[in-house]
Amino acid sequence: MIAVFHWFVKITGWIPQRLMFHTRIFYEDKRVQSRRIRGKAIVVSNHHAIMDYGVMMFVFWNRTLRCAVADVVYQRNFIMPLLLKCLGCVSVERENYDFSFLGKLKRVLDRGGVAEIYPESRLPKPGEQIPLEFKPSYVHLALEADAPILPVYHSGKRQGKKGQCVVIGKPILVSDLHDPNLSEKENIEKINEYVRSKIIELGQTCEGR
Repeated sequence: MIAVFHWFVKITGWIPQRLMFHTRIFYEDKRVQSRRIRGKAIVVSNHHAIMDYGVMMFVFWNRTLRCAVADVVYQRNFIMPLLLKCLGCVSVERENYDFSFLGKLKRVLDRGGVAEIYPESRLPKPGEQIPLEFKPSYVHLALEADAPILPVYHSGKRQGKKGQCVVIGKPILVSDLHDPNLSEKENIEKINEYVRSKIIELGQTCEGR
């Protein structure tokens, strides 16, 4: 039912999202990774607004993205919990430091699905340097599920008539970055910083376009 609802949203919302987002998509290497995701993967992106999930839904139109969403979003109004449930989103209880959402997303990945995580974990405040520091939970998930990380940068706003800019990077295999000479904590920190740096690097592709 979740996949059916996704396709209903994509079909009925195609024209409105083109007018609202006017997304322009670029690639680090399209021959390696295009908009079509094959097999399990974790989409990791910088975070600007609640509508980021809507942008990614249409960027990766061929897959059903199961997104980790902060519990405060569910509390916005009485419709939001039902909508997010229909979309297959997974609630994250940030205040209680409840990491059960990782188990739910791992089951998605184990079935060959696609998880989506915004590791900044909150929206930036005015004046803060962006992207914010990444929380490493997605790295734990990638290691546990043996799933590639798909780094994505998006500008988060329309750049005049040009619209939003999205850059899709090449998949990152955490096993390739794992160093046996480092502790598990050090490996997690290293991989987390590498992914964040890669997304910042992808963002430079948008400059001048």
